Amino acid sequence: MSEEVIAEETQRRIQAAHPSIVAITAYWREKAGQRSMPSRADIDPVDLKSHLPGISLVDVVPDARRFVYRLVGTYQVAQRGADPTGRSVLEAYYAADREETVGIYEYVVRTKRPFCYSGPYNAPDGLIEDEDIVFLPLSDNGRDVNMVLVYAHSRIFNPRDEASFILRRGQES
Repeated sequence: MSEEVIAEETQRRIQAAHPSIVAITAYWREKAGQRSMPSRADIDPVDLKSHLPGISLVDVVPDARRFVYRLVGTYQVAQRGADPTGRSVLEAYYAADREETVGIYEYVVRTKRPFCYSGPYNAPDGLIEDEDIVFLPLSDNGRDVNMVLVYAHSRIFNPRDEASFILRRGQES
């Protein structure tokens, strides 16, 4: 499949996704302005307050780790049952397939474009998750992706942490 087809499909998925995915992507585009992507400094957490629990920031690093979790929102931590902050995506990915997950990050870095996944998947522990997830590139120099903002909206929220019952209530809206 060509990257143009993937880009078109991504746009279709974003438009069909949960309104929060559409809103985060519109915010990202607004912050990019005339550039192909915004920088991390352009993103103000205050603007995204209601979405912060579902946001993760992943650093693009120039070593064997390739992608490292810088920050992981509270919904994502509860869903995983652990906080992967500081760990590489290779070792702490949260999907059925590590290579496919890393491939999505590599696509975003290579093309400097968003990617959106929508649908069910098997989590590493075997439970079924059903999410809309958008991967948005960020660049400090306007050319190279140095971070990926990931936002996930879960249609099925399966917290792995017993103390996360409070988060479950917040996810129902």
